[in-house]
Amino acid sequence: MTRGIKQYRMYIDGEFVDAVSGETMSSVCPADGEIIATFPKGGQADVDKAVRAAKEAFENTNWGNTHASDNRGDLLRKIAFGIREQIDELAELEVLDSGKTITDVSLVDVHYAADCFEYYANLANQIYGEVIPVPGDVLDIAVREPLGVCAAIVAWNYPIMFAAWKIAPCLAAGNTIVYKPSSETSLSALALAKIIDEAGAPKGVVNIVTGPGGVIGKALCEHPDIEKVSFTGSTEVGRQVMQMAASTMKKLTMELGGKSPNIIFDDFTNQEAAVGAALLGLYFNAGQTCVAGSRLYVHENIYDNFKKELVRRVGLIPVGHGMDWDSRMGAIINESQMRSILDLIETGKKEGAKLLIGGNRLMEGGHAKGFFIEPTVFECDHDDYTIVKKEIFGPVLCLMKFKDEQEVIKRANNTIYGLASAVWTNDIKRAFRVSKALKAGQVWINQYLVLSNFAPHGGYKQSGFGKDLSKYAMDNYTQIKNIYIELCSDDSYISTFE
Repeated sequence: MTRGIKQYRMYIDGEFVDAVSGETMSSVCPADGEIIATFPKGGQADVDKAVRAAKEAFENTNWGNTHASDNRGDLLRKIAFGIREQIDELAELEVLDSGKTITDVSLVDVHYAADCFEYYANLANQIYGEVIPVPGDVLDIAVREPLGVCAAIVAWNYPIMFAAWKIAPCLAAGNTIVYKPSSETSLSALALAKIIDEAGAPKGVVNIVTGPGGVIGKALCEHPDIEKVSFTGSTEVGRQVMQMAASTMKKLTMELGGKSPNIIFDDFTNQEAAVGAALLGLYFNAGQTCVAGSRLYVHENIYDNFKKELVRRVGLIPVGHGMDWDSRMGAIINESQMRSILDLIETGKKEGAKLLIGGNRLMEGGHAKGFFIEPTVFECDHDDYTIVKKEIFGPVLCLMKFKDEQEVIKRANNTIYGLASAVWTNDIKRAFRVSKALKAGQVWINQYLVLSNFAPHGGYKQSGFGKDLSKYAMDNYTQIKNIYIELCSDDSYISTFE
């Protein structure tokens, strides 16, 4: 891809269009401050157009009908094929737009998105109902039907993956969608729109509207013709989404913030693997991950050696421009987020947490024009530090010591969040015991940060509700209708009311 300012357009009703207002926004590369592209700054009028198109497509075509499931599956497979055909272009675009590393995006994110579309292609004709054993000479059936027009509003940290997570199951279930990418990282969604269009998506089935979250998101949440909103983002914004959607009683799926515990017991003998997974669990995507293992609990018997090795390896993490294949940690998404992280680092210092490594903005050499922060580790002797309780969403790890199982379970659960967690032990009974006790939607045993299209992803408590991924996500995009059929020819029941 040649570096030059490109112009992108929204995708509404099968057409690539500018915003009704004609206004645009700019995408700036977080690693070097260069403008990559411009894209439409949509508003209420654009949302109205997109929703009308989606409603028309749902109500006046066969898209949502059961017999069209093969067509839906075929479309999703073609989208998956189109993504794989353009892996290099999509990966480079996403790196420049988000600050992520080319290694992560090209080897993980884009492939994962293609696989997601393919996975739901195979589920499109596997939406089953159920015969219910109602007493009497009766046939009672529960059938699953699509909701109608759905909306998705997502964060900026995994752009191409989020698009797949939301669009694929929504379409597989027979709905139409208005998709709102983050204004920080809209480009891969707009590039995906071209792939969707070339795959032959019917007009209005997929609509992608770009612009400020406070405008587009609000319009989607309050629109009376949208039946459901799927949101991925912070808990704070999630609360606002719930309030805005309440006026029209929309169905909601919420994947929100996290402050995930990563627990290392002393009976886990492969400390090298545990340290490596701790690094992956926190510093992948520069810590800008909702499931980041930001609270690392290590048993006191192995704590000192573990800490020494952890700090040594953190100091070796190459931080740099995402287009450099040697970089293992890229830039923070923007200056505001970078400042927020640095402020929390200063808060940690002031409150008495011990800074073991990092803690500064990187400014020298190739980092001068970007938003880079050193991989950072704090040693925390209790759980009341702000940095232990608050989601930082950056490369800041809180390392803590624990004595026994019951203590660490209590501490791990002492949070408003409940998105993910991990347990490292060679004792299978302990692994199951602790995983059952942790109040989190995801528990990894002797692993971290592994997500699968086949497995549900979503949180407990203020980390949200509902699931992305797996067959369980299809439940979020369907509704159940009960059909009661009286089989008895005797009309005595009816006659009793005459």
